[in-house]
Amino acid sequence: MLYALILGLLALATVVPLLVFWAQPATAAAAVSAASLLSLTAFETLTVAGAAAQLIAGYRIGRHGLPQLAMLLAAPYLALAFVGHGGSEVHVLTMLLASLAPAAALAGIARRARSEANANQAAREVITGTLLEHTARGERARIARELHDVVAHHISMVVVQAETARLTTQGMPAAGAQRLSDISDTARTALTEMRRVLGVLREDTQAETADRQPQPGLRELNDLVDSARDTSGTATRLILHGRPTTLDPGVELAAYRIIQEALTNARRHAPGAAVDVELHYAGEGLRLRIRDNGPGPPPTSPAGGHGLLGMRERAAAVGGELHTLAAVGGGFLVTARLPGKQEAVK
Repeated sequence: MLYALILGLLALATVVPLLVFWAQPATAAAAVSAASLLSLTAFETLTVAGAAAQLIAGYRIGRHGLPQLAMLLAAPYLALAFVGHGGSEVHVLTMLLASLAPAAALAGIARRARSEANANQAAREVITGTLLEHTARGERARIARELHDVVAHHISMVVVQAETARLTTQGMPAAGAQRLSDISDTARTALTEMRRVLGVLREDTQAETADRQPQPGLRELNDLVDSARDTSGTATRLILHGRPTTLDPGVELAAYRIIQEALTNARRHAPGAAVDVELHYAGEGLRLRIRDNGPGPPPTSPAGGHGLLGMRERAAAVGGELHTLAAVGGGFLVTARLPGKQEAVK
């Protein structure tokens, strides 16, 4: 009677821990293995439910626990099968467990490895998608900035030149004046449409840094100032302080674009105003000062003020800073401090 009671309790011990410690695969596997090995070695018996519990516990610890522990708990059955422990029925059951226990553990380990591989693949896809998205945003920001700084600059020159030719050419036929007026109106419409396109391109790109291609640079600054002077028909001076030095190409590009945008803003918001462009070479850095004697700070643009924002972004992209304010005595002033070398954006 006592023997039967012990066998019954031992049979329960080979199954119950799997249910009680289901959320703790290592504990369940250790308890089931201990009870199963005790049943085999001490009483030379093991229930079918106990054998099934051993296989399930081995699979779960391989799937959710330590792979080394899963193989360690399967090893005793290999040892028992090797020494030929017990009678024929027990030996057959031991051989069965010796074959299936490691297989169950390896199946759990393989399933775990596959799940981890799928998770890693999903993570790689997310990272790749994020990188592509950031690259696309950066490219959109670069295109928007170049459209605004280059194309819009030249279109604004078309407007100014057409209006100047219409108003200053003596004896022009009415048809010719009308054509120049149409050219000016068309160019203005093109600028309006471009601002709408820029609004789309710049969407979600406010944190992107500026493109730093090394062209143009300060060597082309004389041509830019001459062009602005010829277009506006007003005094535009380039003033140098200190000994000019060769700066980082990215810094020179930023300086050129800032000056280009400042001249464009002066033509747009202060037509007829004189403009002074000053470059101060001090040590390894460069300070810019662009001032016009117009009516003062321009009104906020309905399109979002991309020009002033673009200048600040270009200065920040190379590790500098830019400020805009009303000039003392009237007019509008743009000041910028740029390093001699382009600094990494943190």
